[in-house]
Amino acid sequence: MEIQRPRGTRDFLFNEMKERKHVENTLRKIFEIYGYNEIKTPIFEELSLFTTKSGEGIKEQIYHFQDKGGRDLALRPELTAPVARLYIKELQKNPKPIKMYYFGSCFRYERPQAGRFRQFWQMGCELIGGKSPGSEAEIIAMAAHCLEELGLEDYEIHIGNLGILRGILNTEGIVGDEQDQVMGLIDKRDVEGLKDLLEKLQIGQKPTEILLKLIDMVGHRDILKDVEEIIKCNENAFNSLKELESLLESLEAFDFSDYIVNLGIARGLDYYSGTVFEIYVHGLGAQKQISGGGTYNLIEIFGGEEVESTGFAFGFDRVMDALRKQDTKIPIAGTVDVFVAPIKEDMKLKAFEIAQKLRKTGVSTDVDLTGRKLKKILSHADHIGTKYVLLVGARDLEEGKITVRNMKSGEQELIDLDNIAPHLKKILNSSDHNSNGSYSPEDGSNE
Repeated sequence: MEIQRPRGTRDFLFNEMKERKHVENTLRKIFEIYGYNEIKTPIFEELSLFTTKSGEGIKEQIYHFQDKGGRDLALRPELTAPVARLYIKELQKNPKPIKMYYFGSCFRYERPQAGRFRQFWQMGCELIGGKSPGSEAEIIAMAAHCLEELGLEDYEIHIGNLGILRGILNTEGIVGDEQDQVMGLIDKRDVEGLKDLLEKLQIGQKPTEILLKLIDMVGHRDILKDVEEIIKCNENAFNSLKELESLLESLEAFDFSDYIVNLGIARGLDYYSGTVFEIYVHGLGAQKQISGGGTYNLIEIFGGEEVESTGFAFGFDRVMDALRKQDTKIPIAGTVDVFVAPIKEDMKLKAFEIAQKLRKTGVSTDVDLTGRKLKKILSHADHIGTKYVLLVGARDLEEGKITVRNMKSGEQELIDLDNIAPHLKKILNSSDHNSNGSYSPEDGSNE
Protein backbone atom coordinates (compact mmCIF):
# COMPACT_ATOMS: atom_id res chain seq x y z
CA MET A 1 0.00 0.00 0.00
CA GLU A 2 1.34 3.39 -1.01
CA ILE A 3 0.54 6.11 1.52
CA GLN A 4 0.25 9.60 0.04
CA ARG A 5 0.34 12.91 1.87
CA PRO A 6 -3.09 14.55 2.19
CA ARG A 7 -4.24 16.69 -0.73
CA GLY A 8 -3.36 20.34 -0.36
CA THR A 9 -0.40 19.73 1.97
CA ARG A 10 3.35 19.75 1.35
CA ASP A 11 6.58 18.23 2.59
CA PHE A 12 9.57 20.53 3.07
CA LEU A 13 13.07 19.08 2.75
CA PHE A 14 16.30 20.29 4.33
CA ASN A 15 17.30 23.28 2.24
CA GLU A 16 13.78 24.57 1.91
CA MET A 17 13.32 24.38 5.66
CA LYS A 18 16.53 26.37 6.10
CA GLU A 19 15.18 29.03 3.73
CA ARG A 20 11.84 29.15 5.53
CA LYS A 21 13.55 29.33 8.92
CA HIS A 22 15.75 32.19 7.71
CA VAL A 23 12.71 34.15 6.51
CA GLU A 24 10.79 33.38 9.70
CA ASN A 25 13.70 34.53 11.87
CA THR A 26 14.14 37.69 9.81
CA LEU A 27 10.48 38.64 10.26
CA ARG A 28 10.65 37.71 13.93
CA LYS A 29 13.68 39.98 14.37
CA ILE A 30 11.90 42.97 12.82
CA PHE A 31 8.73 42.45 14.86
CA GLU A 32 10.78 42.38 18.04
CA ILE A 33 12.77 45.48 17.03
CA TYR A 34 9.43 47.31 17.01
CA GLY A 35 8.56 46.04 20.49
CA TYR A 36 6.25 43.12 19.67
CA ASN A 37 6.20 39.97 21.82
CA GLU A 38 5.40 36.50 20.50
CA ILE A 39 2.29 34.54 21.46
CA LYS A 40 1.05 31.05 20.57
CA THR A 41 -2.54 29.85 20.34
CA PRO A 42 -3.92 26.30 19.87
CA ILE A 43 -4.09 24.78 16.40
CA PHE A 44 -7.73 23.86 17.10
CA GLU A 45 -10.36 26.03 18.78
CA GLU A 46 -14.07 25.89 19.52
CA LEU A 47 -15.97 26.02 16.26
CA SER A 48 -18.11 28.89 17.58
CA LEU A 49 -15.04 31.15 17.63
CA PHE A 50 -15.00 31.15 13.83
CA THR A 51 -18.74 31.03 13.17
CA THR A 52 -19.22 34.03 15.48
CA LYS A 53 -16.63 35.95 13.49
CA SER A 54 -17.50 34.84 9.96
CA GLY A 55 -20.99 33.27 10.09
CA GLU A 56 -22.22 29.71 9.72
CA GLY A 57 -21.11 29.62 6.08
CA ILE A 58 -17.52 29.33 7.19
CA LYS A 59 -18.18 25.68 8.06
CA GLU A 60 -18.03 24.79 4.37
CA GLN A 61 -14.51 26.21 4.13
CA ILE A 62 -12.85 24.78 7.23
CA TYR A 63 -11.98 21.51 8.92
CA HIS A 64 -14.37 21.00 11.85
CA PHE A 65 -15.22 17.94 13.93
CA GLN A 66 -16.55 16.69 17.23
CA ASP A 67 -14.11 15.35 19.79
CA LYS A 68 -14.79 12.30 21.97
CA GLY A 69 -16.64 14.50 24.44
CA GLY A 70 -19.03 15.74 21.75
CA ARG A 71 -17.51 19.25 21.62
CA ASP A 72 -17.58 21.07 18.27
CA LEU A 73 -14.03 22.04 17.35
CA ALA A 74 -12.24 23.36 14.27
CA LEU A 75 -8.70 23.59 12.96
CA ARG A 76 -7.98 27.32 12.89
CA PRO A 77 -8.46 28.86 9.41
CA GLU A 78 -6.70 32.08 10.48
CA LEU A 79 -5.15 33.60 13.58
CA THR A 80 -6.97 36.89 14.20
CA ALA A 81 -9.94 35.33 16.00
CA PRO A 82 -7.72 33.19 18.30
CA VAL A 83 -5.74 36.32 19.19
CA ALA A 84 -8.97 38.14 20.09
CA ARG A 85 -10.05 35.19 22.24
CA LEU A 86 -6.66 35.14 23.98
CA TYR A 87 -6.86 38.88 24.64
CA ILE A 88 -10.33 38.62 26.22
CA LYS A 89 -9.26 35.71 28.42
CA GLU A 90 -5.80 36.86 29.46
CA LEU A 91 -4.94 40.46 28.58
CA GLN A 92 -7.94 42.80 28.92
CA LYS A 93 -6.56 44.39 32.10
CA ASN A 94 -3.06 44.90 30.72
CA PRO A 95 -1.87 48.46 29.96
CA LYS A 96 -2.42 49.44 26.34
CA PRO A 97 -1.33 49.44 23.64
CA ILE A 98 -0.48 45.72 23.64
CA LYS A 99 1.89 44.60 20.88
CA MET A 100 1.99 40.91 19.95
CA TYR A 101 3.01 38.79 17.00
CA TYR A 102 2.41 35.19 15.97
CA PHE A 103 3.55 32.52 13.54
CA GLY A 104 1.69 29.30 12.87
CA SER A 105 -0.09 27.00 10.46
CA CYS A 106 -3.73 27.40 9.46
CA PHE A 107 -6.12 25.11 7.62
CA ARG A 108 -8.86 25.67 5.06
CA TYR A 109 -10.82 23.10 3.11
CA GLU A 110 -10.68 24.55 -0.39
CA ARG A 111 -9.61 23.43 -3.82
CA PRO A 112 -5.79 23.38 -3.93
CA GLN A 113 -4.29 25.53 -6.67
CA ALA A 114 -1.20 27.64 -7.31
CA GLY A 115 -0.60 29.72 -4.20
CA ARG A 116 -3.44 28.08 -2.24
CA PHE A 117 -3.06 25.08 0.02
CA ARG A 118 -5.18 23.40 2.66
CA GLN A 119 -2.41 23.83 5.20
CA PHE A 120 -0.63 27.16 5.06
CA TRP A 121 1.29 29.48 7.38
CA GLN A 122 0.64 33.00 8.60
CA MET A 123 2.97 35.40 10.34
CA GLY A 124 1.48 38.60 11.61
CA CYS A 125 0.94 41.01 14.46
CA GLU A 126 -1.71 42.88 16.42
CA LEU A 127 -1.54 46.23 18.16
CA ILE A 128 -4.52 46.26 20.53
CA GLY A 129 -5.68 49.62 21.90
CA GLY A 130 -4.09 52.99 21.39
CA LYS A 131 -5.67 53.62 17.97
CA SER A 132 -4.04 56.59 16.27
CA PRO A 133 -2.59 57.55 12.89
CA GLY A 134 0.83 56.93 14.45
CA SER A 135 -0.07 53.36 15.44
CA GLU A 136 -1.40 52.57 11.98
CA ALA A 137 1.60 54.18 10.32
CA GLU A 138 4.06 52.22 12.46
CA ILE A 139 2.32 48.96 11.54
CA ILE A 140 2.55 49.69 7.80
CA ALA A 141 6.14 50.92 8.08
CA MET A 142 7.03 47.73 9.93
CA ALA A 143 5.49 45.59 7.17
CA ALA A 144 7.60 47.46 4.60
CA HIS A 145 10.69 47.11 6.81
CA CYS A 146 10.16 43.33 6.92
CA LEU A 147 10.11 43.06 3.13
CA GLU A 148 13.12 45.35 2.75
CA GLU A 149 15.06 43.19 5.20
CA LEU A 150 14.18 40.08 3.18
CA GLY A 151 15.38 41.72 -0.04
CA LEU A 152 11.99 41.40 -1.74
CA GLU A 153 11.54 43.73 -4.71
CA ASP A 154 8.65 45.00 -6.83
CA TYR A 155 6.03 44.94 -4.09
CA GLU A 156 3.32 47.57 -3.68
CA ILE A 157 1.61 48.68 -0.47
CA HIS A 158 -1.92 49.94 -1.19
CA ILE A 159 -3.65 51.97 1.53
CA GLY A 160 -7.28 53.04 1.89
CA ASN A 161 -9.89 53.93 4.49
CA LEU A 162 -13.19 52.09 4.67
CA GLY A 163 -14.82 54.98 6.48
CA ILE A 164 -14.96 56.90 3.18
CA LEU A 165 -17.01 54.20 1.46
CA ARG A 166 -19.08 53.41 4.56
CA GLY A 167 -19.84 57.11 4.98
CA ILE A 168 -21.44 57.24 1.52
CA LEU A 169 -23.38 54.01 2.08
CA ASN A 170 -24.60 55.00 5.55
CA THR A 171 -25.94 58.29 4.20
CA GLU A 172 -27.97 56.32 1.65
CA GLY A 173 -29.34 54.00 4.34
CA ILE A 174 -27.31 51.02 3.16
CA VAL A 175 -26.32 49.33 6.42
CA GLY A 176 -25.99 45.86 7.94
CA ASP A 177 -26.10 42.90 5.56
CA GLU A 178 -26.78 45.08 2.55
CA GLN A 179 -23.65 47.13 3.23
CA ASP A 180 -21.66 43.92 3.71
CA GLN A 181 -22.82 42.72 0.28
CA VAL A 182 -21.72 45.99 -1.33
CA MET A 183 -18.33 45.91 0.40
CA GLY A 184 -17.87 42.27 -0.57
CA LEU A 185 -18.34 43.07 -4.26
CA ILE A 186 -15.93 46.01 -4.01
CA ASP A 187 -13.42 43.71 -2.31
CA LYS A 188 -13.73 41.25 -5.21
CA ARG A 189 -13.36 44.08 -7.76
CA ASP A 190 -16.70 42.99 -9.28
CA VAL A 191 -17.75 46.32 -10.78
CA GLU A 192 -20.61 44.91 -12.86
CA GLY A 193 -21.99 42.99 -9.90
CA LEU A 194 -21.69 46.15 -7.82
CA LYS A 195 -23.65 48.20 -10.36
CA ASP A 196 -26.40 45.58 -10.42
CA LEU A 197 -26.62 45.48 -6.62
CA LEU A 198 -26.69 49.27 -6.26
CA GLU A 199 -29.51 49.41 -8.81
CA LYS A 200 -31.38 46.68 -6.92
CA LEU A 201 -30.95 48.62 -3.68
CA GLN A 202 -32.36 51.68 -5.46
CA ILE A 203 -29.34 53.86 -4.83
CA GLY A 204 -29.65 57.13 -6.70
CA GLN A 205 -27.56 57.93 -9.75
CA LYS A 206 -25.36 60.52 -8.00
CA PRO A 207 -24.27 58.35 -5.00
CA THR A 208 -23.75 55.45 -7.41
CA GLU A 209 -21.46 57.61 -9.53
CA ILE A 210 -19.60 58.75 -6.40
CA LEU A 211 -19.02 55.17 -5.24
CA LEU A 212 -17.84 54.05 -8.67
CA LYS A 213 -15.45 57.01 -8.90
CA LEU A 214 -14.07 56.38 -5.41
CA ILE A 215 -13.27 52.70 -5.91
CA ASP A 216 -11.41 53.65 -9.08
CA MET A 217 -9.21 56.21 -7.27
CA VAL A 218 -5.70 54.76 -7.22
CA GLY A 219 -2.50 56.79 -7.07
CA HIS A 220 -0.22 58.74 -4.77
CA ARG A 221 -1.23 61.25 -2.13
CA ASP A 222 -2.11 63.88 -4.75
CA ILE A 223 -5.35 62.08 -5.64
CA LEU A 224 -6.79 62.98 -2.23
CA LYS A 225 -7.52 66.48 -3.54
CA ASP A 226 -9.83 64.94 -6.13
CA VAL A 227 -11.37 62.66 -3.50
CA GLU A 228 -12.08 65.67 -1.28
CA GLU A 229 -13.94 67.34 -4.12
CA ILE A 230 -16.05 64.23 -4.72
CA ILE A 231 -17.11 63.71 -1.09
CA LYS A 232 -17.06 67.25 0.33
CA CYS A 233 -20.80 67.17 1.05
CA ASN A 234 -20.63 63.97 3.13
CA GLU A 235 -19.36 64.77 6.63
CA ASN A 236 -18.60 61.18 7.72
CA ALA A 237 -16.73 60.33 4.53
CA PHE A 238 -14.87 63.66 4.73
CA ASN A 239 -13.76 62.95 8.31
CA SER A 240 -12.45 59.54 7.25
CA LEU A 241 -10.52 61.20 4.44
CA LYS A 242 -8.86 63.46 7.00
CA GLU A 243 -7.93 60.33 9.02
CA LEU A 244 -6.29 58.91 5.91
CA GLU A 245 -4.36 62.14 5.34
CA SER A 246 -3.10 62.07 8.95
CA LEU A 247 -2.01 58.45 8.51
CA LEU A 248 -0.03 59.30 5.37
CA GLU A 249 1.68 62.22 7.13
CA SER A 250 2.66 59.92 9.99
CA LEU A 251 3.80 57.23 7.57
CA GLU A 252 6.21 59.61 5.87
CA ALA A 253 7.58 60.55 9.29
CA PHE A 254 8.31 56.82 9.69
CA ASP A 255 10.46 57.17 6.53
CA PHE A 256 8.10 55.36 4.21
CA SER A 257 6.51 57.15 1.27
CA ASP A 258 6.48 54.47 -1.42
CA TYR A 259 2.78 53.69 -0.93
CA ILE A 260 -0.23 53.78 -3.24
CA VAL A 261 -3.54 55.26 -2.15
CA ASN A 262 -6.28 52.85 -3.22
CA LEU A 263 -9.85 53.63 -2.18
CA GLY A 264 -11.04 50.42 -3.82
CA ILE A 265 -9.67 48.29 -0.97
CA ALA A 266 -12.70 47.04 0.94
CA ARG A 267 -11.53 43.91 2.79
CA GLY A 268 -15.13 42.69 2.80
CA LEU A 269 -15.40 42.02 6.54
CA ASP A 270 -17.81 44.12 8.57
CA TYR A 271 -15.52 44.53 11.59
CA TYR A 272 -12.94 46.58 9.67
CA SER A 273 -13.64 50.17 10.65
CA GLY A 274 -11.07 52.51 9.11
CA THR A 275 -7.59 52.14 7.69
CA VAL A 276 -7.01 49.10 5.47
CA PHE A 277 -4.00 48.08 3.45
CA GLU A 278 -2.86 45.25 1.20
CA ILE A 279 0.55 44.28 -0.19
CA TYR A 280 0.86 42.93 -3.73
CA VAL A 281 3.66 41.27 -5.68
CA HIS A 282 2.49 41.23 -9.27
CA GLY A 283 4.80 38.43 -10.38
CA LEU A 284 2.60 36.00 -8.44
CA GLY A 285 -0.32 36.33 -10.84
CA ALA A 286 -3.79 35.77 -9.41
CA GLN A 287 -2.37 35.13 -5.93
CA LYS A 288 -0.44 38.41 -5.90
CA GLN A 289 -1.60 39.51 -2.44
CA ILE A 290 0.98 38.51 0.18
CA SER A 291 -0.42 40.50 3.10
CA GLY A 292 -3.45 42.41 4.27
CA GLY A 293 -4.55 44.23 7.35
CA GLY A 294 -5.99 47.34 8.90
CA THR A 295 -7.90 48.68 11.87
CA TYR A 296 -10.92 46.80 13.21
CA ASN A 297 -13.05 46.06 16.24
CA LEU A 298 -13.30 42.29 16.56
CA ILE A 299 -12.96 41.88 20.31
CA GLU A 300 -16.41 43.34 20.97
CA ILE A 301 -17.97 40.67 18.75
CA PHE A 302 -16.73 38.02 21.19
CA GLY A 303 -18.14 39.79 24.22
CA GLY A 304 -15.07 41.80 25.15
CA GLU A 305 -14.69 45.53 25.61
CA GLU A 306 -14.97 47.95 22.73
CA VAL A 307 -11.37 48.39 21.70
CA GLU A 308 -9.92 48.88 18.25
CA SER A 309 -6.94 46.94 17.01
CA THR A 310 -4.59 47.35 14.09
CA GLY A 311 -2.81 44.39 12.59
CA PHE A 312 -1.78 42.47 9.52
CA ALA A 313 -0.62 39.03 8.51
CA PHE A 314 1.83 37.87 5.87
CA GLY A 315 0.80 34.85 3.85
CA PHE A 316 4.12 33.21 4.69
CA ASP A 317 3.99 30.71 1.81
CA ARG A 318 3.30 33.48 -0.70
CA VAL A 319 6.21 35.50 0.66
CA MET A 320 8.43 32.44 0.10
CA ASP A 321 7.00 32.03 -3.40
CA ALA A 322 7.67 35.71 -4.19
CA LEU A 323 11.27 35.48 -2.97
CA ARG A 324 11.80 32.36 -5.05
CA LYS A 325 10.30 33.85 -8.22
CA GLN A 326 12.56 36.87 -7.85
CA ASP A 327 15.62 34.62 -7.36
CA THR A 328 16.29 36.30 -4.03
CA LYS A 329 19.38 34.76 -2.45
CA ILE A 330 18.44 33.31 0.92
CA PRO A 331 21.46 32.31 3.04
CA ILE A 332 21.68 28.59 3.70
CA ALA A 333 24.34 27.48 6.14
CA GLY A 334 25.80 23.98 6.16
CA THR A 335 24.32 21.35 8.45
CA VAL A 336 27.23 21.61 10.90
CA ASP A 337 30.41 23.64 11.12
CA VAL A 338 32.75 20.81 12.12
CA PHE A 339 32.95 17.12 11.23
CA VAL A 340 35.13 14.76 13.29
CA ALA A 341 36.66 12.04 11.12
CA PRO A 342 38.55 9.05 12.58
CA ILE A 343 41.35 8.16 10.16
CA LYS A 344 41.10 4.50 11.12
CA GLU A 345 38.52 2.31 12.85
CA ASP A 346 40.48 2.19 16.12
CA MET A 347 40.13 5.99 16.43
CA LYS A 348 36.29 6.05 16.42
CA LEU A 349 35.82 6.14 20.21
CA LYS A 350 38.29 9.01 20.50
CA ALA A 351 36.42 10.76 17.68
CA PHE A 352 33.15 10.37 19.62
CA GLU A 353 34.82 11.83 22.71
CA ILE A 354 36.19 14.86 20.82
CA ALA A 355 32.88 15.51 19.05
CA GLN A 356 30.92 15.45 22.30
CA LYS A 357 33.33 17.84 24.02
CA LEU A 358 33.01 20.29 21.12
CA ARG A 359 29.21 20.10 21.20
CA LYS A 360 29.20 20.94 24.90
CA THR A 361 31.21 24.10 24.18
CA GLY A 362 28.60 25.18 21.63
CA VAL A 363 30.35 24.17 18.40
CA SER A 364 27.95 22.50 15.94
CA THR A 365 29.62 19.16 15.30
CA ASP A 366 28.96 15.87 13.55
CA VAL A 367 30.98 12.67 13.69
CA ASP A 368 31.20 9.55 11.57
CA LEU A 369 29.01 6.84 13.12
CA THR A 370 29.09 4.20 10.42
CA GLY A 371 32.74 3.22 10.08
CA ARG A 372 33.27 4.65 6.59
CA LYS A 373 36.64 5.03 4.97
CA LEU A 374 38.24 8.48 5.26
CA LYS A 375 37.68 9.33 1.60
CA LYS A 376 33.94 8.76 1.95
CA ILE A 377 33.83 10.69 5.22
CA LEU A 378 35.42 13.71 3.53
CA SER A 379 33.04 13.42 0.60
CA HIS A 380 30.06 13.34 2.95
CA ALA A 381 31.33 16.29 4.99
CA ASP A 382 31.76 18.30 1.80
CA HIS A 383 28.26 17.35 0.61
CA ILE A 384 26.58 18.66 3.75
CA GLY A 385 28.53 21.93 3.67
CA THR A 386 30.84 21.36 6.63
CA LYS A 387 33.44 24.10 7.02
CA TYR A 388 36.14 22.16 8.87
CA VAL A 389 37.01 18.48 9.32
CA LEU A 390 39.04 17.24 12.30
CA LEU A 391 41.23 14.31 11.27
CA VAL A 392 41.70 12.06 14.32
CA GLY A 393 44.90 10.02 13.91
CA ALA A 394 46.98 8.00 16.40
CA ARG A 395 50.29 9.74 15.62
CA ASP A 396 48.84 13.25 16.12
CA LEU A 397 47.13 12.22 19.34
CA GLU A 398 50.40 10.90 20.77
CA GLU A 399 51.74 14.44 20.41
CA GLY A 400 48.53 15.93 21.90
CA LYS A 401 47.49 17.44 18.59
CA ILE A 402 44.77 17.12 15.96
CA THR A 403 44.68 18.07 12.27
CA VAL A 404 42.13 20.72 11.21
CA ARG A 405 41.25 20.68 7.51
CA ASN A 406 39.65 23.72 5.86
CA MET A 407 37.17 22.18 3.43
CA LYS A 408 37.02 25.25 1.22
CA SER A 409 40.75 25.82 0.73
CA GLY A 410 42.00 22.31 1.44
CA GLU A 411 44.62 23.71 3.83
CA GLN A 412 45.47 21.75 6.97
CA GLU A 413 47.07 22.71 10.28
CA LEU A 414 48.03 20.91 13.48
CA ILE A 415 46.39 22.33 16.62
CA ASP A 416 46.88 21.41 20.26
CA LEU A 417 44.00 19.14 21.24
CA ASP A 418 43.47 21.05 24.50
CA ASN A 419 43.02 24.26 22.52
CA ILE A 420 40.81 22.90 19.75
CA ALA A 421 37.48 24.35 20.93
CA PRO A 422 38.74 27.97 21.37
CA HIS A 423 40.62 27.71 18.06
CA LEU A 424 37.55 26.50 16.17
CA LYS A 425 35.34 29.19 17.70
CA LYS A 426 37.84 31.85 16.69
CA ILE A 427 38.15 30.76 13.07
CA LEU A 428 34.41 30.09 12.75
CA ASN A 429 33.57 33.56 14.04
CA SER A 430 36.13 35.03 11.67
CA SER A 431 34.73 33.15 8.67
CA ASP A 432 31.15 34.12 9.57
CA HIS A 433 32.16 37.76 9.82
CA ASN A 434 33.92 37.77 6.46
CA SER A 435 31.29 35.74 4.62
CA ASN A 436 28.11 36.97 2.97
CA GLY A 437 26.57 33.57 3.54
CA SER A 438 26.77 30.32 1.64
CA TYR A 439 24.12 29.32 -0.83
CA SER A 440 22.91 25.94 -1.89
CA PRO A 441 20.75 24.86 -4.83
CA GLU A 442 17.18 23.76 -4.27
CA ASP A 443 16.96 20.43 -2.54
CA GLY A 444 14.18 19.16 -4.76
CA SER A 445 11.20 19.92 -2.54
CA ASN A 446 8.37 21.77 -4.20
CA GLU A 447 6.33 24.27 -2.27
